[in-house]
Amino acid sequence: MIGQLIISGLAQGSIYALVALGMTILFRSTGVVNFGYGALFMAGAFTLYVFTQVLGFGFGAGFLATVIVMAVFGMVVERCLIRPIINRPHVTVAMMTVAVSYFLTGVARFFWGQEVLPMPPVLDVPPVVFADLVITGQDLIIASVCLVLVTAFFIFFAATRQGKLMQAASQVPRGAALVGINVPGFQCTMWAAASIVAAIAGTLVAPVTMLYPDMGAHLLIKAFAAMTLGGFGHFGGAVVGGILIGVAEQLAGGYISTAMIDIFAYLAIIATLLIVPSGLFGRKEVVRV
Repeated sequence: MIGQLIISGLAQGSIYALVALGMTILFRSTGVVNFGYGALFMAGAFTLYVFTQVLGFGFGAGFLATVIVMAVFGMVVERCLIRPIINRPHVTVAMMTVAVSYFLTGVARFFWGQEVLPMPPVLDVPPVVFADLVITGQDLIIASVCLVLVTAFFIFFAATRQGKLMQAASQVPRGAALVGINVPGFQCTMWAAASIVAAIAGTLVAPVTMLYPDMGAHLLIKAFAAMTLGGFGHFGGAVVGGILIGVAEQLAGGYISTAMIDIFAYLAIIATLLIVPSGLFGRKEVVRV
C-alpha cells in the first residue's frame, strides 16, 4: 500500500510542481506573486479544449494556437493591468492578479457553467506496471515535462546573460533602468513565458483532473504551498516542494484520513512559515540598519 501511495503522491506532486514552476518564473523575474495563476492555468486548458474539441483543430495546431493565445494574453495583462500599478504597494498588484483570476473564472462559468468536461490525453501511453505498482502514462509525461522545464529555466536564469539581466531588473528595477536595461520589456516577456507554462500545464493536467471553471483554484493552493515550502523564487525548491506536498498528503490520506488530502497544503504553509519562513532552499534576507 505504501508503495502505491508514494507513486500516487509523486504523480500529484508533479502536477503541483508544474503549476508552482509557472508561478516561480514570474516571481523570479518580476517579483510579483500571481494569485491568479490558477485561473491562468484553467484558461490554458479551456483554450486548448476550444481549439481541439469545438473548432476541430488537430492537437499540434490546437496546442500551438493555445500557446500563442496565452502568450498574447499574458503580455496584454502585463501591459494594460500590471504595468500601470507596478510601483504601487505589492498588495495592489496582488489584488489585480486576483481580479484577473475572477474575470477568467467568470468567463468560463458564463460559457460552461459548472459542467465538467472530458479532455483526451496528450499521448496514449500505456501504464507501467512494476510488481503491484502502477504508473500511468500521463503521470510519466507530466513528470518528464516538469523536469525538462525546470532544467531549462534554471539554466536560463543561472547561465545566460538575458536571465541574469531579468533577475537584476526584478531586484532593483530603477537601477537596472538607469544602466539601460529594458525592464518593462523583460517583465512583459516573462508574463508571456509564465502564461505559456500555464498553457502547457493545463494541456497535461486537464486529462487527469477534467475540465471545469474552478479547476485552477484547487491547484493554486497546492502550488503556493509548494513555493512556500521550497522557497520563493527557487526553481528546484518549487519542484521539490510540490513533490513533498504530493507524497505527504497521499500518505496522510492513506494512513490518517482522506480529509487530510484537502487540508495538508494549508498545514504545510503554516508549519513552513513558523519553522523555516524562507523555505527549504530560500535565502534569508539580510538587512543593514
